[in-house]
Amino acid sequence: MLIRLAIAEAIATGTIRVQYRRWAKRRVKAGTWIHTPAGVVVVDSITECDPESLTDDDARAAGEPSISALRKGFRGADGDPVWRVEVSFGGEDPRVGLRADDDLSDDDVAMVTTKLDRMDERADAPWAWRTLELIRERPAVLAADLGAVLGLERDVFKPRVRRLKALGLTESLKVGYRLSPRGEKLLDIRRSDR
Repeated sequence: MLIRLAIAEAIATGTIRVQYRRWAKRRVKAGTWIHTPAGVVVVDSITECDPESLTDDDARAAGEPSISALRKGFRGADGDPVWRVEVSFGGEDPRVGLRADDDLSDDDVAMVTTKLDRMDERADAPWAWRTLELIRERPAVLAADLGAVLGLERDVFKPRVRRLKALGLTESLKVGYRLSPRGEKLLDIRRSDR
């Protein structure tokens, strides 16, 4: 579930507590954490609702100026269900602190190395370590261009980078990515061990 920055910031301040989405099937469940630039948004509950019953007040509560603006933002087919998603702010994104933590113990290195090795083993072709090296060599390059170097479509490459980001190894930029201090340190350790 994508949440625009302005909406995420309003959720963080508590001024918005609900969102509406049109999906063929429910895509989130209560307890889901959604990472946004404003911090973590928590899904408190999700229920199907009648889109015809929604009003301008409902739209404003979700951060939209009117019901027509809310409906205009709906994706999916016209007959798909509309979901009322109650949300709250869960705090700062824990990945932010993790990215800055480059004081890696031997156990930290072993744990992250094992995870990256497993990602490579489970894929058709190794990608995790290669992606980290590629981002180090080519920061701030479009995801589609980086993916092409590895023979991957953008829509395959981006979710893979999100998995590296979840480990605190990469950071998203306005265009492309860069390694976090944690990612830099991990690659330095790996190179020195070879």
